[in-house]
Amino acid sequence: MSASTAGSWFSSTAGPDAPVGRRGEPQKWGSPLTYVVGLLFIAACIAPVLYIVLGGFRTNAQITTSPAALPHPWVLTNYISVLKSVTFWGEFANSVIVALVSTVGIVVLGLMVSFVLARYDFRLKGAMYSLFAAGLMFPMVIAITPLYIVVKDLGLVDNLFGVIVPEIAFGLPTTVIILVPFLRAIPNEIEEAAAIDGASRLGFFFRMVVPLSLPGVVTVGILAFIGSWNNYVLPLYILNSQADFTLPLGVQAFSSQYSSDTAKVLAFTSLAMLPALVFFSAFERRIVGGLTGAVKG
Repeated sequence: MSASTAGSWFSSTAGPDAPVGRRGEPQKWGSPLTYVVGLLFIAACIAPVLYIVLGGFRTNAQITTSPAALPHPWVLTNYISVLKSVTFWGEFANSVIVALVSTVGIVVLGLMVSFVLARYDFRLKGAMYSLFAAGLMFPMVIAITPLYIVVKDLGLVDNLFGVIVPEIAFGLPTTVIILVPFLRAIPNEIEEAAAIDGASRLGFFFRMVVPLSLPGVVTVGILAFIGSWNNYVLPLYILNSQADFTLPLGVQAFSSQYSSDTAKVLAFTSLAMLPALVFFSAFERRIVGGLTGAVKG
């Protein structure tokens, strides 16, 4: 059998639906053990979420009798009761305000700082970049006590801006680390051509830099929104009035108030985490693409 005949026979036996590599050869699927381990990890991540969501469609009697069973019959009263609650919508509005304002602040300030670090040379540039990189190693939990003292001295306790300002500060390191490679990858020829056409530095920034770095901007915006929406520790220290609670604090308060009504607590928790899940699922590809571009840059 010649090499060409053997190759055509192998291609025909592989089938039209077989995965194809870059050069047209059928791609190997790999070890089945890899898929088994991957499916186990996926199940471990999805199972708690499904349990919480489905638990909201059950009664307390069903949960007590068969904790792992499916709802039978399906009950909508728990979700309807939460959706009719003024408290839930007030906490939802607070979370939206905090998440949106924090995201805008992180993206705008992070993009400007990253532009300076990526496109200009000045003294202590490396030290400044290292300072932002070091910020990744200090989570908010470590600095929560001195942070509370600073917020208290500024008179921002029981104020949503007492949560927004620290979230912007702690979100900048991740933003700068992701955006700097994007901005460095912009060719200098584009900037020179823009200068010849009469564009100022601000004009080049808004007309060229922002559109070209849009994948990275979208990525850091999504990460900032999700991180702000799920933040629990900072609002716990800063917000004492229930009227100012965000949804993570609202879940804890609701769980304490209705500790005997497990089904309603599960329904409240499901609705509280649903926006972040939907947001992340909708933009998951953009996050991966943005991070990939940052690594390549």
